[in-house]
Amino acid sequence: MKNVIKIFTIEDDAMFSKMLKYTLEKEQEYDVTCFRSGEEFLEHIHLNPDIVTIDYNLPGISGLEILKKINHYNSDISVVIVSGQEEVGVAVESYKHGAKYYVMKNEDTFTELALCIKNLTAHVNLRKEVEILREQIIDRSRYSAIIGESNAILKTIRLIQKVEKSNMLALITGESGTGKEVAARVIHYNSPRCKKPFVPINVAAIPEDLIESELFGHEKGAFTGADSKRIGKFEEAHGGTILLDEIAEMDINLQAKLLRVLQEKKICRVGSNKEIDLDVRVLVATNKHLGEKVKEGKFREDLYYRLQGFLIHLPALRERGNDSIILARQFLQSFCEQQRIGHKTFSKEAAEAILAHSWPGNIRELKAFVERAALLSESERIEADDLMFSPVIA
Repeated sequence: MKNVIKIFTIEDDAMFSKMLKYTLEKEQEYDVTCFRSGEEFLEHIHLNPDIVTIDYNLPGISGLEILKKINHYNSDISVVIVSGQEEVGVAVESYKHGAKYYVMKNEDTFTELALCIKNLTAHVNLRKEVEILREQIIDRSRYSAIIGESNAILKTIRLIQKVEKSNMLALITGESGTGKEVAARVIHYNSPRCKKPFVPINVAAIPEDLIESELFGHEKGAFTGADSKRIGKFEEAHGGTILLDEIAEMDINLQAKLLRVLQEKKICRVGSNKEIDLDVRVLVATNKHLGEKVKEGKFREDLYYRLQGFLIHLPALRERGNDSIILARQFLQSFCEQQRIGHKTFSKEAAEAILAHSWPGNIRELKAFVERAALLSESERIEADDLMFSPVIA
């Protein structure tokens, strides 16, 4: 079954409007609504059309102003400008402000409009399919992503529930491998920003001379090798959430720029003085004690206090009681399904050994351990002899 594409047309010429509606609705997938003025259309913009055609030379509010308002309201709405003017500047201005097509009024107008809308329909349908897939991802990313029943992890979930609906900056702490990025994803996908991007970036994994460009973007020619303009992770996360993981490893000079971004909600690309407004929820994560980093002179004190907005601590696996075997069974089931190696379980002795282990590498270590045990075991039951614990680092 085809999706019905909702098209709004804004045209003060009643005959032209009637002919356009007739031409488009010959295709069953189009639902066309006509408006005689920009003012009338703007009263109905909340109905969220998929495609809008606009007569450039409207009385009252101009076609260009309507285009700007649509782009500001929802940039996903595709706009076609229809005009009797042949001036190149008019077309350039329309494209500059987000129009997808510019169609001249002549004997071929209706044919060209129908072709433009057919092309835009493919784009709209693809976007809707992506939204459906994103909804499925959201459904899988509820609290069930944080597996466990211990008081320690339930306390963490309660903290997440308190902060998820806000735009407040949250600092997520915990040892390496405790699931800080998982917690950040849960916050994002349970927030009003869930349909917008979630952009994680590991600060420690990017060379110092590239991190500023990676975060804030750069203009063409900003430095050697900058052959074209590039948007940074903050712009990529527009409307959504950015996770700055391992924040303690950020260069202290860049920390000052990050503090300014957090305070003013604006960025400048490398090589530019133009400020760009941000609409991004910021989450940060670290496995280090930031207070100690401040004492060592490796972390700015003002940024340290700015990051104390809302603290979420991920407990170590050794602090989570029976959660280690609950997680182990979940990992085992998932791995067996992925690898198609048949159903496996842990024997009583193997389960007791898992519960007794301290898991210095936390959930990351446990997951690798379970997958190794599943491959080593030659029967449906994984015995204690099949378990190979990683050597403890002194």
